[in-house]
Amino acid sequence: MTRFLLVRHASHDWLGRGIAGRLGDVSLNAQGWLQAEALVGRLEGREIHAMYSSPQPRTMQTAAPLAGRRKLKVQVAPAFDEIDFGQWTGREFATLDGDPAWKHWNEHRGSARAPGGEAFADVQQRAVHAVEQLRTRHPDRTVLVVSHADVIKAILATALGMSLDLLERFEIAPASVSVLDAGEGWVQVKLVNEVD
Repeated sequence: MTRFLLVRHASHDWLGRGIAGRLGDVSLNAQGWLQAEALVGRLEGREIHAMYSSPQPRTMQTAAPLAGRRKLKVQVAPAFDEIDFGQWTGREFATLDGDPAWKHWNEHRGSARAPGGEAFADVQQRAVHAVEQLRTRHPDRTVLVVSHADVIKAILATALGMSLDLLERFEIAPASVSVLDAGEGWVQVKLVNEVD
């Protein structure tokens, strides 16, 4: 069995304001750095054998304090990258209100695609495939993955047999930890959205 600690990146200035997506210059804000440092204490006592991160700066920065304390290298895993939001990248939420494509995205993730970007089903496929690859690479180990809310939601929804259209029914907060156990032919969600 492999245990996965799925960590959402910590806070940045785009949270609640708009779609940072894959903008390359989005870094943690002061609150985010405090959250990243707090992860060190929150995860004390938990074994971690390997660390992986989305290539975005905000995920790498979230992983850095814990990696430094544990003396582990953070390996970049593009499969856990943020969704490619295409034309929505860098847009504020207020400018998307009333856009039928945005409404469809939020209500029908299973069939939604960001304009000029990635289909959510493709996000699910790449993330779940990466979890399976890491499971075979790290048997009987604990693997920490720092990623993004919707990517983590896609992984958990798959494990729960839940429709992607229902992802807004649960939250993955900044710097939260969710836990997934995976073995040959089975998965079990152990914890969702732990923040303290």
